[in-house]
Amino acid sequence: MTLHEMAAWEQADGVRSGEVKAEELLDHYLTRIEEGNDALNAFYFVDEGAARSAARKVDAAVAAGEDPGVWAGVPIGIKELEDVAGWPSEQGSLLFEGHVADADSTQVGRLRSAGAVLVGKTTSPELGAVAFTRTKLHGTTRNPWNHERTPGGSSGGTAAAVAAGLVPIASASDGGGSIRIPASYCGLYGLKTTFGRIPDGPGVPSITNTSVLGCESRTVRDTARWLDSVVGPDGVSYLSLPGPGYSYEERLGTLDLAGLRVAWSPDLGYATVDPEVSETVRGAAFELVDAAGLELVDRPVALHDPGPAWSVLGAADACRELSFAHPDRLEELTPVVRMGLEWAMQAHVREIGRAMEARYRVIEAVANLFEDVDVLITPATPNTAFAAEGPMPTEIAARKVPPTMSAAFTIPFNLSGNTAASVPVGFDSDGLPIGLQIVCRRLEEDRVLELSHVLERLRPWPQLAR
Repeated sequence: MTLHEMAAWEQADGVRSGEVKAEELLDHYLTRIEEGNDALNAFYFVDEGAARSAARKVDAAVAAGEDPGVWAGVPIGIKELEDVAGWPSEQGSLLFEGHVADADSTQVGRLRSAGAVLVGKTTSPELGAVAFTRTKLHGTTRNPWNHERTPGGSSGGTAAAVAAGLVPIASASDGGGSIRIPASYCGLYGLKTTFGRIPDGPGVPSITNTSVLGCESRTVRDTARWLDSVVGPDGVSYLSLPGPGYSYEERLGTLDLAGLRVAWSPDLGYATVDPEVSETVRGAAFELVDAAGLELVDRPVALHDPGPAWSVLGAADACRELSFAHPDRLEELTPVVRMGLEWAMQAHVREIGRAMEARYRVIEAVANLFEDVDVLITPATPNTAFAAEGPMPTEIAARKVPPTMSAAFTIPFNLSGNTAASVPVGFDSDGLPIGLQIVCRRLEEDRVLELSHVLERLRPWPQLAR
């Protein structure tokens, strides 16, 4: 097995034991980035000097008999929208071109403390606004399973890099599906935690409180270890949550799932879904129910499409982030961001209020659902990866749909705050990955991880794009 075929946790444990040198691991991945990134455009910035210095420190610590941490020597990519001190912080936008971060995000700081070797920044759509990764600043990012298709967004560069083996794991964030959609499109594991589980500070938080930090990984255990290294409160993120009081990684394989009540919904009551996606996910869902001893309950799920309300709230966030923008520079924005900003600049507060009221209705409906069930299973996305250059699909299964339909299964749980994950379960007839979504209550990351771990054993997925 070559180094890049090993799981991230295996690489870290190899470095900690002295079997693998951190600098050797870094050299391996720098070569893979050099050879593979041009075709994908997953990384837009690589800091070899800083990475090499970090790797040498890890090797020195191991040689001295010290434990550098749970991510000892593992090369990690950081999503464009997350700050790393001294690195570009451009938000995928010409309006931020040349801006450099003056501090690490809380997550980045904790990864450093755990021995991670930060390699570079991965691409994202402008302000993370759409589910494909193409910007005026960095161009188009491509899916390693098919270069004509998108890896998704907004964690598109991260997903492409991990699926192609340019790095073993990388940071991501999810405000409307931006971890789960790329995971589904690229055959990866992607967990959206409860809001506040991973603090985002320093910096100004989102005014809508829908976006969470996390990672894209190739194994459930990698994600569990990631959580162990980054969860817990900080002083800047005033809505941050305490840690769970246990190790997610050590808890894997120990939870009793038998008898949990499960609802299966192919459409949440409003989504239009590709039949291949629906059929594949349904088959995997019923396998999971049988293997884990779950109780399938006949509980209809009928939400109202929250896409319009989510879009309004996202436009409000964009207005805050781009409040400095001069009207003469709006043409430099990508179309979706520009339209959202122009709308927000003239919107009445009443419209924001209506969007918030729609969000509360989603929260109430989902809370009522989880009084009757313990787990909800859905497709992660209505469709597989679409064209790399976009735009968002306006037709699925020969039916006209709004652009937000690609996030139909993910948006509700950003609004409600529930824990949710996309798990690879198969491929469509074009060889593109399909993801299944597992949703549990808030603060139930351990249960989502355990269910995902069962499915991982039932339907092992390829660790790298073929």
